[in-house]
Amino acid sequence: MSVEAAKHARELLLKEYRGMLSTHSKSMPGFPFGSVVPYCLDEQGRPLILISRIAQHTHNLQKDPKCSMLVGERGAEDVQAVGRLTYLAEARKLEDRAAIDAAAERYYRYFPDSQNYHKAHDFDFWVLEPVRHRYIGGFGAIHWIDQLTLANPFAGKAEASMIEHMNADHTMAIAHYVDLAGLPHTEPAQLVGIDSEGMHLRIGQGLHWLAFQEPCNTPTQVREALVYLAHAEQWPKNTAADA
Repeated sequence: MSVEAAKHARELLLKEYRGMLSTHSKSMPGFPFGSVVPYCLDEQGRPLILISRIAQHTHNLQKDPKCSMLVGERGAEDVQAVGRLTYLAEARKLEDRAAIDAAAERYYRYFPDSQNYHKAHDFDFWVLEPVRHRYIGGFGAIHWIDQLTLANPFAGKAEASMIEHMNADHTMAIAHYVDLAGLPHTEPAQLVGIDSEGMHLRIGQGLHWLAFQEPCNTPTQVREALVYLAHAEQWPKNTAADA
């Protein structure tokens, strides 16, 4: 397995936030059933989804948790020439109250509107437990990847504190990140997530992941990276991507 391929596959998973979930049809046995789901990654780096109890894909997962999620690069003119990932998994509904609360805190930062229909309808959080991954990075770049997920060292209070601090006190720095990355200025950007490899910004309904130049494993390293980017004149090349 290529370490570089695993990194590129994980970056694709980090930056897309939506995928095609394929489940085993309960009403049409033997046929795969596809549906679109938004997702973010949980503290262990697994896709976290919020789905309705009355949805067809939920009924399918309750009968057979084996599923896959296809994630591809958004806006690609030639979908066969860019990266795409098939994430093979077993879906598991979160039952523990502490796990549900942690999932809700994370998911609502990324998808704030979901909090309204979650309260109004019967929705549950599910996590996609990884089994294996098929990553295609373009023509001829095809890999089976067994280990893809990477735990977020900041998940919980550390991440929430950094996000709150940046959104409250450093809006100009966040606006500068938007400029550097060439992101749209339709609405003010909000920082919604930080992982060891980058940051997640929400602009209106759109989500964007921006890679750090080097991995950050401590809050101090994150602070140094954010300060550096606040004064940078262009977004730095991710040196770890070429390692």
